[in-house]
Amino acid sequence: MARYTGPTTKIARKFGEPIFGSDKNFEKRNYPPGQHGLAAKRKKQKEYGVQLKEKQKVRYMYGLLERQFHNTYLKAARMSGQKGENLLFLLESRLDNVVYRMGVAPSRAAARQLVNHAHITLNGAVCNIPSAQVKPGDTVAVRERSKSLEVIQKSVASAPKYSWIEFDAKALTGKFLNVPARTDIPESINEQLIVDLYSK
Repeated sequence: MARYTGPTTKIARKFGEPIFGSDKNFEKRNYPPGQHGLAAKRKKQKEYGVQLKEKQKVRYMYGLLERQFHNTYLKAARMSGQKGENLLFLLESRLDNVVYRMGVAPSRAAARQLVNHAHITLNGAVCNIPSAQVKPGDTVAVRERSKSLEVIQKSVASAPKYSWIEFDAKALTGKFLNVPARTDIPESINEQLIVDLYSK
């Protein structure tokens, strides 16, 4: 499936925040890209533009294409509870995101690649589908033959911890304890703007 493989700093500058993680290049030039980048920063956006920008930001953040993101939203809308929070919970429950949260990969794009290349198991079975939904109680682990990969070892050494994931750094095995509370998700996301956009 097609996905964005271009420069991430350019996208981060477009949204005005390091959505792909810490970025030295973004820190140097934290204004929109292009010849009129600084002027664009002062330009006032309309309501629709603000909503669209928030949706695109979350899409890039989690690495989804438009149709896939829209289908995820429709699934969230059918669930009980608030649509915006349901959307974030579905995105956080994706296998590639859980691998990233475990600290096995330095970014969601890297986590997606590990899953695609069959380095990850879900409940003991190899799973190469990044969008697979992980349920509370499921176990996600690195395959035995992949545990010595340098990118994994380097990432685990500096990985942050999250309350909804129990991770054994020695065995490279994690357990998805529960869907995170909205306040636990560290990214700066205004999900209500996305709901308002799709509700038009």
